[in-house]
Amino acid sequence: MNFTLFEDGRLQEIHNRLLRHYGPPPLRVPWPPLRQMVYSMLSSQTKTETSHEVLYALERQFGSWERVRDAAEIEVLRVIAAATFAEDKASRLQKALRRITRQNHGKLSLDFLHGQPIPRIRKWLETFDGIGPKTSAAVVNFSTIRGRALVIDSHHLRIARRLHLVAPSADAAVTEEKLLEIAPAAWGPEMLDDHHRLVKLHGQQLCTAMDWERNCSRCPLLDICPTGSPPAPRASRQAALRK
Repeated sequence: MNFTLFEDGRLQEIHNRLLRHYGPPPLRVPWPPLRQMVYSMLSSQTKTETSHEVLYALERQFGSWERVRDAAEIEVLRVIAAATFAEDKASRLQKALRRITRQNHGKLSLDFLHGQPIPRIRKWLETFDGIGPKTSAAVVNFSTIRGRALVIDSHHLRIARRLHLVAPSADAAVTEEKLLEIAPAAWGPEMLDDHHRLVKLHGQQLCTAMDWERNCSRCPLLDICPTGSPPAPRASRQAALRK
């Protein structure tokens, strides 16, 4: 099947197939934007389970983001040690919390972002060390802001490239811009969130970074994937078995 037949319905077709294959993602209960920002900063290149453990450990140990902000850096580092690049993250996190406090008249909260234009929120967030398009999109889309953004993690980026939705050289920012252009107009923030989670799950389970070809025969997108490895013809398989 030719993927171009779907034209601007490409993302809807991908979504429908992944939804049938994996089932609907669990309901997300949005967090306040500050908590989401902290989690997203910690989760970079770190497994989801570990990221949650580190977030909860911070909250148990310190009890408030103000106490995280004011603690000695070594204390924060000790709690988040399981996260990848923990030393960098401890420093960046505390710097971000201090800057938010300064710029928000002494109050450590991101609630003032509610109601602000999404491009303005993201541009401001991305001026923080350690926050790029993925994290700013997560704060906008996953938190109680619930704005229009599509989180492009390494799984989503890899799959968009393999499906030729974007060029092989496209980065997360370019990929998000392109996918939002072709996303159905009816997709609201919750639908964009669900789509991201389905694509991420597909990247974790089938369209993996390594040895992905062995999973292609089970992929619900195989017939519309220009990069996919189709199963060998039956005659070829039988000949190979006889060798």
